[in-house]
Amino acid sequence: MDPHANPGPVASALAGRRQAWEAERLSPLAARSWPARRRVAEDDCGLRSPLQRDRDRIVHCKAFRRLKHKTQVFVAPEGDHFRTRLTHTIEVTQISRTVARALDLNEDLVEAIGLGHDLGHPPFGHIGEAVLDRCLAARFDGGFRHYEHSLRVVDVLEPAPRAVPEGDGPPVGLNLCEDVRDGILCHSGRAPMPRTLEGRIVRLVDRVAYLNHDIDDAIRAGVLRDDELPPEPIAVLGDTGSRRIDTLVHDLVETSAAAGDIVQGDEAGAAMDELRSFMFDQVYLGPAARREHAKIERVVRTLFDWYAEDPMRLPDGGGAPDADVAQRVTDYIAGMTDRYCIRAFEALAVPEAFAL
Repeated sequence: MDPHANPGPVASALAGRRQAWEAERLSPLAARSWPARRRVAEDDCGLRSPLQRDRDRIVHCKAFRRLKHKTQVFVAPEGDHFRTRLTHTIEVTQISRTVARALDLNEDLVEAIGLGHDLGHPPFGHIGEAVLDRCLAARFDGGFRHYEHSLRVVDVLEPAPRAVPEGDGPPVGLNLCEDVRDGILCHSGRAPMPRTLEGRIVRLVDRVAYLNHDIDDAIRAGVLRDDELPPEPIAVLGDTGSRRIDTLVHDLVETSAAAGDIVQGDEAGAAMDELRSFMFDQVYLGPAARREHAKIERVVRTLFDWYAEDPMRLPDGGGAPDADVAQRVTDYIAGMTDRYCIRAFEALAVPEAFAL
């Protein structure tokens, strides 16, 4: 039986019921779940909004599962409690939904954007992103930005779901709604501002989440001590990660509600910026990180040059087959997990007798 051809009474009524709920309960500033604006039109699901469907497509794609083996900050940490790119994604999404609900904005939209925002991150976190960017600039006069690649993952590299009608045009990947695609592309501070308030929530909460959980991981790794944190922003925001997040979220909600936009208060925003500058100096670009930079540079550059010199070395499925060499190599390397990248490097650089 095809439930879409013969929907039951709940599925037949759900879209109308939920649209009426959104009209009554959501802020006039909130993005709406209907109608679905996709690159290829498709029938809606009877039991999910278009944005819920996007969320499910992201969670079930391969790129999402690979996030569990991609670095957040610390490469191959010895311990089970350090964040990965996947746990970061979950934390961003959870905090973003809290903010959206408090402001009567669209939770389903922030959830889909939050879960998809880092799908394009390469192995080894922002260090890996910087190395890949330099490799592309040197060989192909190009560049790499993870937020742009996140959109490419959902638009091109992930296969289209069965619900998407087949056509002769270019690939549409997961065929996500336009507001989700915009939020993914624009989540970084280096990108244009998202067009929806929901996208702006994820963009700001991304910083709130990584700043505080990276402090926690740095202390756990012995890179920082609590008493080394700068006293002024700690006095404003709080002396634990949970207190800082709570302070920042309350400030964000209250200031945004008054402004009709997604903004921080002056005091909290300045304190977060100061703490972020401290983390860049002491952790992200600090001595411990710099010791890893050269190793990661060698691993990523060796693989990049190997495949760029002869694209026939790329395995089947290594990037989109109709893309140019630079893009195919980028697609393949950016999709690697940390451990897969290391194994691929060892296969090239380490004699088989010495490989683990």
